Amino acid sequence: MDNAEPFDKQSLTEHLTELRSCLVISLAVVALGFAVSYSFIRPIADWFFRPLVRVLPEHKTLIFISYQEGFFFI
Repeated sequence: MDNAEPFDKQSLTEHLTELRSCLVISLAVVALGFAVSYSFIRPIADWFFRPLVRVLPEHKTLIFISYQEGFFFI
């Protein structure tokens, strides 16, 4: 908090304003993190599936019919 009063001296609307600003900043950081990680999706997926691909028989590949099936391969 920058130059804000102590919490016990703030009114309800000041608390809600502080909460809103914290939520907006948090959501912006999560969105930024998602955008950065999505731009590296191929290297992340390659790293994630590397142990499974190593034990596959020769000339076989992983096949996923839908996106979420990649997370339920156990």
